[in-house]
Amino acid sequence: MAASAGAQAQQATEAAFVFKMSAYKQAVAESFGDDESIAAFYRGRDFAPIWTGSSESDRLRREALLEAFAMADDHGLPVREFDAQRLMAKMAQARTGRDRGMVEIELTRSFVAFAHALQSGVLEPGRIISGIKREPPRRDPQLLLTRLIEEDPRAVMRSLAPTSPEYTRLMRAKLRMEHRIQHGGWGQAVPAGSLKPGNAGNAVVALRNRLTAMGYMAPSLSPRYDAALEEAVSQFQEDHGLEPDGVAGSSTMREINVSPEERLKSIMVAMERERWLNLPEGLGQRHVRVNLVNFHAQIFDDDKLTFETKSVIGHQNRDRRTPEFSDVMDHMVINPSWYVPRSIIVNEYLPLLRANPGAVGHLQVIDSRGRVVPRYHGFARYSASTFPFSMKQPPGPRNALGSVKFMFPNRYNIYLHDTPSQHLFSRQVRTFSHGCIRLDDPHDFAYALLAKQEANPVDYFHRILDSGQETHVDLVEPVPVHLIYRTAFTQAKGQMNYRDDVYDRDARLWQALSAKGVSLRLGRT
Repeated sequence: MAASAGAQAQQATEAAFVFKMSAYKQAVAESFGDDESIAAFYRGRDFAPIWTGSSESDRLRREALLEAFAMADDHGLPVREFDAQRLMAKMAQARTGRDRGMVEIELTRSFVAFAHALQSGVLEPGRIISGIKREPPRRDPQLLLTRLIEEDPRAVMRSLAPTSPEYTRLMRAKLRMEHRIQHGGWGQAVPAGSLKPGNAGNAVVALRNRLTAMGYMAPSLSPRYDAALEEAVSQFQEDHGLEPDGVAGSSTMREINVSPEERLKSIMVAMERERWLNLPEGLGQRHVRVNLVNFHAQIFDDDKLTFETKSVIGHQNRDRRTPEFSDVMDHMVINPSWYVPRSIIVNEYLPLLRANPGAVGHLQVIDSRGRVVPRYHGFARYSASTFPFSMKQPPGPRNALGSVKFMFPNRYNIYLHDTPSQHLFSRQVRTFSHGCIRLDDPHDFAYALLAKQEANPVDYFHRILDSGQETHVDLVEPVPVHLIYRTAFTQAKGQMNYRDDVYDRDARLWQALSAKGVSLRLGRT
C-alpha cells in the first residue's frame, strides 16, 4: 500500500510538472503574435526557456540583461521601456507555468527591443521626417537570441552599442555634459549683444568665465578682452562653424549663450543618428561622408580623413532640401550636360518661356525624340501638366554642373558636382542648391577618387576635360556615400563641434525621442 501511495504521489507530481510545462509552452506559443523570427527561435529549441529556467546559464542571462538595462540612460535610451525593477518584480511574482511563460516572452521582447534601440536607434526616422531616407539596420531577432545562448551574455550585451569612434566620443561627451550641468553648467549667460578686443567690464568677465567653464581657456581675473580671450573666442568660433576672427559679434554671442541643456539634446540626437549608421557591413573602408549642416564633403580611408572640401546643399525651402541617405558612387561624368529636373522646368523656366520663347537661351528644349526644338513657335499654349519637352544644358564653362559630376545613382536624383557659382563658398551657411551638393574643389575631389585606379590622376582627368566631350568614367572600386546631418559631432582631439539645425530636423527628432521617453539626466549625483 505504501509503495502504491508513493507511486501515486510521484505520478501526481509528474502530472503537475507536465501541466506546468504545458501551460508554460502554451503561454509562450500564444505570445509570439506575428513575430515569426522569435517564434522560429523558440520552436527550434522546443520552447525551452532562456531566461526563466533554473540553470546557471539562465541566471547569467538574466543578470546580463538587467545590468545592460541599467546602462540605458548612459546611451540616451528611453529608461521607462527598459525598467529592470519592473521585470524583476514580475519574475518574483510568477507562480504558475503560464506566469513563467508570459515572463519568458516579456524578457525576450524586452531584450530584442533593447538590442534594436541600442544597435540601430529608438526611432523610425522616415516616419517623423520625410527627408530622412533611412531604414534603421535592425538585426534579425532570431540571430540576436541565438548569439545570446551561444556566447557569453555579458559580452553580447556589450557588443550591441555601435563601436564607431564617433559614437564612443559622443557618449563620453554626453556624460561630461551631464556632469557639467549637475555642477552648475557654464554659469550666467553673457549680458551683451557683442564684445570685441579692447572692451572691459562685467560683460567681458562673464564671457571669460563662460568660456573657461566650457574649457576654452584657463581661469583669469582679468576684466579686459585681451589676447588670451580673443584666442579662446577664435577657437570657439572654429568649433561652431563661425568665422574665427576673435570678435564676439552677435552670431558668436548667440552661440556662446546657448544653454548646456540644449547642447546635451544635440549630442543625444547625434547618438541616435549614429545608431542609424551602425551598418553590419560598416560605412566602407573608403567612403564619402557629407555632413549637410557642416557644409563639407569628406573622403575617409580606414576611418581617417584623407580629403575635405566645402559644399553647398539644398535651400531651406521644403521642396529643395537635401535628403539624408546612403548609396554607392560608381562613376563620374567629366564635361557633363545638365538635364534639367522636371520640377525646375515647369516651376521656374516654363513661365519665362511662355512670356518670351527666347528666354533661358543657354538651355536647349528637347522633344521626345531627342531633337532640339526651335524657339520661334512659342510655348504660351502649354501648362505645367501639358508641356511635352525636356530641357538640357550642353557641356561648357557656364554649365550649371560645372566641369564634373559624381554619380551615386539614386531615386532622389541627388549627386555631387562642380559649380560656376564659386562665390557661394565664402558664405558660412551654404543652403543655395535645388538639393544636389556642390563642391568647392571638385577637381581635387576627382583626383582623390581616381588615385586608386590611375597612375597619374591629374593628367588623366585633364586629358578628358580638355577634350570638351561628355565622358562617363567608371570607378573601378565603387565608393559608399553617406549624406548625414549632424548638428553635434566630435573631433579626435579637441572640443565638441556644433552647427545650426538649418532644416529644423534635429528639433523634431528630439521631440520624437522625448515622446518615446528619452529625457535629460539633470539631477545632481
